Amino acid sequence: MIQAPIGTHVITRGRQPKRGHLAAIAFMCGAVTVFAMVDATAKYLVDVLAVPVAEVVWVRFLAHALMTTAVLGPMFVKYSVRSTKPAHQLVRGILVAATTALNFAGVKYLQLDQTVTIFFLTPLLVAALAGPLLGEWVGWRRLLAILTGFFGVLLVMRPGYGGIHWAVIYSLGAMICYALYNIHTRYMARHDSPEMNLFHTPLAGAVITAPFALAVWEWPQDWLTWALFGWIGLTGALGHWLLILAFKYAPAPVVAPFIYVGLLSMSALGYVIFGDVPTLWTLSGGIVVVASGLYLLARAHRDRNQTGTA
Repeated sequence: MIQAPIGTHVITRGRQPKRGHLAAIAFMCGAVTVFAMVDATAKYLVDVLAVPVAEVVWVRFLAHALMTTAVLGPMFVKYSVRSTKPAHQLVRGILVAATTALNFAGVKYLQLDQTVTIFFLTPLLVAALAGPLLGEWVGWRRLLAILTGFFGVLLVMRPGYGGIHWAVIYSLGAMICYALYNIHTRYMARHDSPEMNLFHTPLAGAVITAPFALAVWEWPQDWLTWALFGWIGLTGALGHWLLILAFKYAPAPVVAPFIYVGLLSMSALGYVIFGDVPTLWTLSGGIVVVASGLYLLARAHRDRNQTGTA
């Protein structure tokens, strides 16, 4: 599951921006690859080792929160807890916890390439919801791209052809929750700092999912499970850190298209670890969804340039 925080672009001089852009692209590719590892690890834990989903979700958030605290320091953490909109931060926490739980439940039954293709519909849904929720309405061309993206997801699910798996409801639910999470994050960016929003994500996730995890808790019986617990927390934190670096050294239109490298990473890990081969339906749907997302990014970049030169 790919999560992109709001970042800032560093202003540089001379040829530095181009070098910075290349570094940012490398960070983005690294981030989506690391997030693919998170999903692959979650699938192995819940599918192969039969660890309860709620337990894996809680461990993922808890380890991430502890690592964030260790890196940022207790003084920053103390400051970060003081949000100007605590109720909205709580809603963000519920949404990100639901996103992760539904996503991990989905990867238990579906191939990684299927879940990530459905998840790539998130930017399209965010664009569709930005109008009624944030007053950021889209034109008919972007609306057509959004509808085309939905068609791509239908290709992945193959309704009416006997190939749809009931567990796609988990991935669709995760995608919807994550779209709403992005909307809330955009709103909170007007009130809290990016660092504060970043810290609240794992903290809220750990607190909210703790009761569910403790209710089904099973102590790991082997070293592999413990190692994967640590690995999923480490990769989750590392992925967020790489995303921050990506958005720090280049604007979103430069790095955002490379989020779709995640489809390659997910497909590769699914094949190597689980022997899953992407179907023609998944590949076709993935191409449609990616093309729709890239079109939206191109339109947003063009509009931003026109506004800047007006």
